[in-house]
Amino acid sequence: MTELRCRKSETLKEDSEEEPRNESETQDERVEDEGEREGESDTPPSSTTGSKPGSAGFLQCLVRVVFGCLAAVACGMLYAAYLSAYHDRKFWFSTRQELEREISFQEGSGLYYHYYKHLLAAPSFEGGLYELTMDNKTVSGQMINAVERLYLYPELITSFIYRISGSQDFVEPIYFYIGAVFGLQAVYVTALFVCSWVMSGTWVAGMLTVSWYVINRADTTKVDHAIPLRDNWALPYYSCQVAALTVFLRNNISCTTEMFCYLIMSITTLTFLLVWEFAHYVLFVQGLCLFLLDSFDLVPQQKMMDIHHMYLTSLFVAYFMQFQNPALLSSPLLSLLLGSVLARYFQQKMKRGPLVARVLKLFLHFHLVFTTGITFSYLVKKLIPVSESDFVLRFLEVKFGLNTTTDFVTNFLLCQDPLQTPGQDLFLRLTQASVLPFYLLVLAVCLLSSLQAIYRRLSGERMKTTHRLEDGRIGEQPAVIYHVFHTLIFGGLALLFDGLKYLWTPYVCMFTAFGVCSPDLWMTVFRWLKMKSMHPVILSLILSTAVPTIIGFSLWREYYPRVLVELADLQEFYDQDAVELISWIRSQTPLAAVFAGSPQLLGTIKLCSGSVVTSLPLYTDINFLKRAEDNYQVYAMRSPEDVYKLLTAQKTNYVIIEEAICNELALHKGCRVKDLLDISNGHVVYDNGETYSSSKHGRFCHEIKMNYSPYTNYFTRVFWNRSYHVYKVNSVISFQY
Repeated sequence: MTELRCRKSETLKEDSEEEPRNESETQDERVEDEGEREGESDTPPSSTTGSKPGSAGFLQCLVRVVFGCLAAVACGMLYAAYLSAYHDRKFWFSTRQELEREISFQEGSGLYYHYYKHLLAAPSFEGGLYELTMDNKTVSGQMINAVERLYLYPELITSFIYRISGSQDFVEPIYFYIGAVFGLQAVYVTALFVCSWVMSGTWVAGMLTVSWYVINRADTTKVDHAIPLRDNWALPYYSCQVAALTVFLRNNISCTTEMFCYLIMSITTLTFLLVWEFAHYVLFVQGLCLFLLDSFDLVPQQKMMDIHHMYLTSLFVAYFMQFQNPALLSSPLLSLLLGSVLARYFQQKMKRGPLVARVLKLFLHFHLVFTTGITFSYLVKKLIPVSESDFVLRFLEVKFGLNTTTDFVTNFLLCQDPLQTPGQDLFLRLTQASVLPFYLLVLAVCLLSSLQAIYRRLSGERMKTTHRLEDGRIGEQPAVIYHVFHTLIFGGLALLFDGLKYLWTPYVCMFTAFGVCSPDLWMTVFRWLKMKSMHPVILSLILSTAVPTIIGFSLWREYYPRVLVELADLQEFYDQDAVELISWIRSQTPLAAVFAGSPQLLGTIKLCSGSVVTSLPLYTDINFLKRAEDNYQVYAMRSPEDVYKLLTAQKTNYVIIEEAICNELALHKGCRVKDLLDISNGHVVYDNGETYSSSKHGRFCHEIKMNYSPYTNYFTRVFWNRSYHVYKVNSVISFQY
């Protein structure tokens, strides 16, 4: 009775909030709507006349749900087991020593694991947490709040669970850590499974989603390349939030289901904001999708108000839990939310009119949102000094050709692979896996149907809350329209930044699997074609089963042997030079020694030796990026005096020169570190397409190896191998001629 009463109240609420229909509505439409309502009221759920068919239908639905849930959990567990086995084969992880295992955390991502080890080594969890919030043993000359600057909540939670669960007796800390990441990846694919299952109505779509996700693993996840990265921890929570939002946007769901989805969305959104520094940008894009749904009145107003409340609550709670991080207050997400609330307030004051008036009202909605957002952002920047947002704006100006710069930091970031434009090989791989052609087909059908639904809504027609297969209107489902906007916006961003493909391709797999397995999509196509030779309902049901079956069989035959080969192939990742370097640092240098070098190498040094470093591999912090620029001057055409002053200003004791950077071969034109430094320092001259050096000094990393004065006055070589040369920064300068 409580659930029925809740549903009834929701229906009355939606009816009361529904704006008056256009006066052009015909009497026949009113009669048809009344007939549909009477037909629905004639068959209440408690009717005894259909008890047997109802029981049989309930049993059939229960069996499908049970099998679907088992399939979803099985897919997640098998994927986690596959990742674990592949990772062990790739790095020989189980046979390596602790040092060699830690070095396998690539791209400086092992820095996060260092803090996990620190929390476990602390006498108490509270003491370890306090040390991280007042950390003066990581970056030379600085005290930082590592929890805030590096978003260390995953390490906090994982180390706390490891302590209280008594796992020390049967699992090593490093296996517990990577096991947590692999477990989250299982949650990731399970959420994608559920999302496609909910939208299509069949768990076969979930199986196809997971298959495409695993086959395109190189473009869907970075977990087998650099495990501790923040996005590997964060994106599983985002996928759970999207799955809950998909259910929440559906019509005719029970009050209990709606409350449960709202709770899941709130928890996952908050967690997502706490574990990844780019989370508020991702949520801003999602907010744009929901803003479009709200602008076209495709979702009940009460649901949109609930979503706005969820966003605001999560954002402000994350702001305080992140030690009042100003980046969250200046985020475009908050500006969008405040603008949407204000625009909705003014929109309610306007009466619904003909199509032209409704389009003008929609334009006013967009104008108010962005005007309010820009105004709020300007006020926040005036009240709170935020360097991150200003830096992002400068970066975007250069990226889109609106400005040019010689700044090393900006050009260095533009040369990073995740911020490059993706190559054609991405689309070739997606096409070979058959996901891209079907994706374009599904997207075209859903987009056209969604545009039809938007036009009908702008024309004053009500959106139907119940959908029948015979209608062939897949674009009238709010969840489908949301995912159309979602995949279009993220797809556009992925065409600009290669790193954003990890936000787009998983949902390409999910969206495509939903489409080919959905009878509604095929029925929509048949309605457009006005097919009469065969009953379209029967044909749509046949195709929604036959097409995914054929796709699944072809994928199994082609890619299953490849997966077995990957698991059987014993790869070897062993960096002997790095092991020698870290072993020398551990045994031959003081514990308080300060090291300078590239950010990626410094992250590994911090993890494996615990030494103090001059910078960190954190590309969202302008301060660390500037310090990294000073470290990189050893690859520029600078005098030994200049380099010595820069290094001693950071209290450096040892500087490490890497052969891979000094003799770097450019993968992208003008993207070598030494080229960027020459441009930034003004040491190059361009004349008729030719480049000339204008510095009177040779390149530091080459000249210092000659052991000539004045280089030997400032630096003394203390270690070298094929990849690394370590020089001690002399505390007392000895002039030798």
